[in-house]
Amino acid sequence: MPQLVFFAVVGVVAYVGYRAFVREAERITARARRAEAEQRIGSHGTLIKDPVTGEYHLTRD
Repeated sequence: MPQLVFFAVVGVVAYVGYRAFVREAERITARARRAEAEQRIGSHGTLIKDPVTGEYHLTRD
């Protein structure tokens, strides 16, 4: 029985680690695509609008 609990815990930790890895990989891929698009069109950053103040500012990675 302790072996079953051990393997269940290892499985849950592996699943959570895998999901974190995929989330980080998607974030890095999106940043690379955004940088590539900025380079292609010649811009120096991406502006986003703050919904509260209505002001624009550069995105922070």
